[in-house]
Amino acid sequence: MKDTLEYIESKIGNYQPEWGIILGTGLGRLVDEIEIDYVLEYADIPHFPLSTVESHKGRFIFGRLSAQKVVAMQGRFHFYEGYSMQQIILPVRVMKALGIQRLIVSNASGGLNPDYEVGDLMIVNDHINMLPNPLIGYNDNSLGPRFPDMSQPYDSHLLALAVEIAEKIDKLRFHLGCYVAVSGPSLETPAEYRYLRIIGGDAVGMSTVPEIIAARHASIPCFAVSIITDLGVEGKIKEVSINDIVAAANATEPQMTALIKELIHQFHLMQ
Repeated sequence: MKDTLEYIESKIGNYQPEWGIILGTGLGRLVDEIEIDYVLEYADIPHFPLSTVESHKGRFIFGRLSAQKVVAMQGRFHFYEGYSMQQIILPVRVMKALGIQRLIVSNASGGLNPDYEVGDLMIVNDHINMLPNPLIGYNDNSLGPRFPDMSQPYDSHLLALAVEIAEKIDKLRFHLGCYVAVSGPSLETPAEYRYLRIIGGDAVGMSTVPEIIAARHASIPCFAVSIITDLGVEGKIKEVSINDIVAAANATEPQMTALIKELIHQFHLMQ
């Protein structure tokens, strides 16, 4: 990670973002709201993976959102792309080293809860990890403890504030729910949807949890939000393509952007 950090710092100097933001499938337009100071292409950063999914541009954006310094990943990495868990969580550790104090993660996901509809927003209050744990292997004690506590993976203060804000956003249907992380890249079968619902999932996707685990390992408070882009509910399951998922994410992205912007704004007013 040393070469990676040295390169980034050579481009941004002592710029210290307070918030890290990871943008999911079809959700990269939040960047349009950032007053950009620096843009770094993943392809230029030493030892950095590349986004291979069409809707993930592959850039680190440094700038100001709601008057606060942020670093946003416009494009993330997934296990199904063939990357190791260490590669997937590298950006979180880089952002920690750059000084972030909180992490916001977004994703597009399939709804498991029968109360959910396409276009709804789910504020994540817990998760179930069905991917390899990214902390397996040697533990660097300077990054975090061998056995990090996960009793509060999503920060209760950010959750409570987000609910207050979401209730005031016009035409936004939102829920609190549990996110299940699976490997993909194939979408789930009807039987798999039923199983994931039985074990406690409200939505399912192929990302987010590795980054959250790495962040909590490093004692970074986390907030995550899912846009429901398709349904895994009996009687509502239909064939979907990546274009359908991106289109559904794009449709709700303005409300998600409003939530994230106001969350950052209101949080700092409370400090």
